[in-house]
Amino acid sequence: MKILGSEQISAYEEFLRSHDNFIVTGHKDPDGDCISSILVASEILKFLKKDFILLNQGPFKRAEIRQYEGLFTDSLPFMSNDDKAGTGLLIVDCSELSRLGDIGHDLKGFDTFIVDHHKTSEGCELDNGAQSIIDSTSPAAVCLMQMLYEGIVGVPDERVAKIMFFGLSTDTGFFRFLHQNSAEVFELAARLVRAGADPGKTYEEISGGKPWNTRKLLGTLLSRAELHCGGKLALTYETMEDTKLYGQEGRDSDMLYSALLSAEGVEAAVFLRQETSASCTGGFRSRGEIDVSAVASKFGGGGHKNASGMNVDGKIDTLIPQVIKEFSKIFNS
Repeated sequence: MKILGSEQISAYEEFLRSHDNFIVTGHKDPDGDCISSILVASEILKFLKKDFILLNQGPFKRAEIRQYEGLFTDSLPFMSNDDKAGTGLLIVDCSELSRLGDIGHDLKGFDTFIVDHHKTSEGCELDNGAQSIIDSTSPAAVCLMQMLYEGIVGVPDERVAKIMFFGLSTDTGFFRFLHQNSAEVFELAARLVRAGADPGKTYEEISGGKPWNTRKLLGTLLSRAELHCGGKLALTYETMEDTKLYGQEGRDSDMLYSALLSAEGVEAAVFLRQETSASCTGGFRSRGEIDVSAVASKFGGGGHKNASGMNVDGKIDTLIPQVIKEFSKIFNS
């Protein structure tokens, strides 16, 4: 992870000071890193006495972020041309308007600053000609937001430190996904713990309190999983019938990925879900040097080297062989 320089922090602060009002948003179907990054951005705006709204299309399906849903609106209020001209758009944990969902269409033309850490963001043509801070070596967008907060506001209080630590913990799998060159990340975490973050309570907040139906669904998905690519790829899927039976509350895909990747010889895991009769979502996870973002990008998705996702038109039956084919290229290269 790269440490933000004074020029990057100053550029972000200058952008904030150049507008009176802000829209702060992140990708649809948000996770803990997305939500915490948005909240940290809002705390910087509060410090600078700026007005803002928090915007996210949702859905807030993850149990650990549902407590924050009431802080967000899922639609943009009416704004005159003068209002739009004086409003800045802050996008975190995302680099493309398309990944914001349908609300992305309403956000074209705003003066924009992006803070993101997804590998597939680097080198892409950013919407709106936005200014940006993008670092794919950062394990979470909130790491970048923490450095911006510390550079502009200073040491976070206990409440803000807990929000930051929550986001960092979710995107790193409570530090399971970090590698040898992660000392700077732990230094950030140490500062948050000194400021009042509680690792034990944060872990319980993330991993505990899951509805019983999610345990039943987990068993179904594991029993359906199959190995491909010589045992290096584990793949499972969820049907619309599964969703109807078990519901969407408190999904726990992280435990599913962990179970699949813990099997001997498995280097990558795929979880596909039939969202509607004509569309699917897909999640990709890997260990080591397997770059799942390369596969996700083939289907219009993106993300990190070891964690990516996609939304795609189609049906699971036809999508599975296509996904296996792309992973075969990686394992045979």
